[in-house]
Amino acid sequence: MTTRAQALIPITIATVIIGTIGMLTLPSDSKLESVEFPRGTIMVDDIPLEVQIADSEPRRVRGLMFQDQLPYDQGMIFVFDDPGLYSLWMLNMQFSLDMIWFDHDGNVVHIEKNVPPCKTALEITSCQSVVPDNEASYVLEVTSGFIDKNNITKDSKLTIISI
Repeated sequence: MTTRAQALIPITIATVIIGTIGMLTLPSDSKLESVEFPRGTIMVDDIPLEVQIADSEPRRVRGLMFQDQLPYDQGMIFVFDDPGLYSLWMLNMQFSLDMIWFDHDGNVVHIEKNVPPCKTALEITSCQSVVPDNEASYVLEVTSGFIDKNNITKDSKLTIISI
């Protein structure tokens, strides 16, 4: 007959191993609770936005993790050196997002609305990755509802003021 301790030991060992592997696979920059991002200004159609700029791999990995919900006049712009199919996920997010992918000329190539966050351990293991339909050079993340509130469509245009 198996004792309680004999049953709990393998479970405890498995939990420690899984937790350690999970922590080791997170990039070190994303473990920090505060990361400084340069700021800039963009416009989507005629709507000005103050944006945090994610223009390096550590900043892109970190994204909006652990941040509080943004006002509708703020967002984060991911800037890539080369056009590509850049996917994003909602790891450690605190609020839902609208996401807009733009090509090098500022044309919308993909839109995702109301993407939910992944906050719990169970959600993280199945956290969805959002993949665009076409290659992009920029991705804008804004608080969920921004797209509908401002009538953003596939015909909308990104204008970079300063990034």
